[in-house]
Amino acid sequence: MTDADTGWQTARIAAIVPQTAEITSFFFTLERPFRHRAGQHVDLRLTAPDAYQAMRSYSIASAPDDGSTIELSIERIAIGEVSPFFHEVAAVGDDIELRGPLGGHFVWRPTDAGPLLLLGGGSGLVPLMAMLRQRRQQGVATPTLLLQASRSWDDVLYRDELLADAARPDGPLLRFALSRSAPLRPEDYGRRIDAAMLSEALALLPAPPAMSFICGSNGFVNTAADALVALGVPADTIRTERYGG
Repeated sequence: MTDADTGWQTARIAAIVPQTAEITSFFFTLERPFRHRAGQHVDLRLTAPDAYQAMRSYSIASAPDDGSTIELSIERIAIGEVSPFFHEVAAVGDDIELRGPLGGHFVWRPTDAGPLLLLGGGSGLVPLMAMLRQRRQQGVATPTLLLQASRSWDDVLYRDELLADAARPDGPLLRFALSRSAPLRPEDYGRRIDAAMLSEALALLPAPPAMSFICGSNGFVNTAADALVALGVPADTIRTERYGG
């Protein structure tokens, strides 16, 4: 296992697990195992028979471990060049070019001070899931709140795992914001994330967040980050990651 070599390598698809109607998890066995940090990503590269190449970055969903296998949850983007291949063509046993782990700004370590605020929009939950999984696996008791925005109950990525984690005595606080359906839990919301909702979320933490991580579309990230700053959260404690097409 190496922490330094982030160059291109071959990764084999070991398993494919549908998560929601539009998001599927792909588990890759690495030719050269590495240990990533929660929040990092990898690049995947596809090469067509005519040598045309397409590359996209995907956050790692799995918690840092021995690094022999990583999980990427890929959302189907109809006009995309890479995600349709994975949803329509890729099969267990296929070899894919992969580079990483990459990124050092949007990362969380179990030793970081808390409280911790996580804001996810759709598949923007993926890097936050790596943080929550590491928190659980290492028994970290840092006060943590996840506010996840999704279209509906069935569109919540990793929903059952999140609910089970939140039910543990030292589990994170969990709130869902469903934009296209009514909430099924009394503590959840039936609208998009807004300033009032974030104010309520901050009040649930025992102290202001030492770190806030926001991941999702450009609009989601901008709205959430601006609202947090307006509510008094220092901008230098906010980390953002934006997902493109």
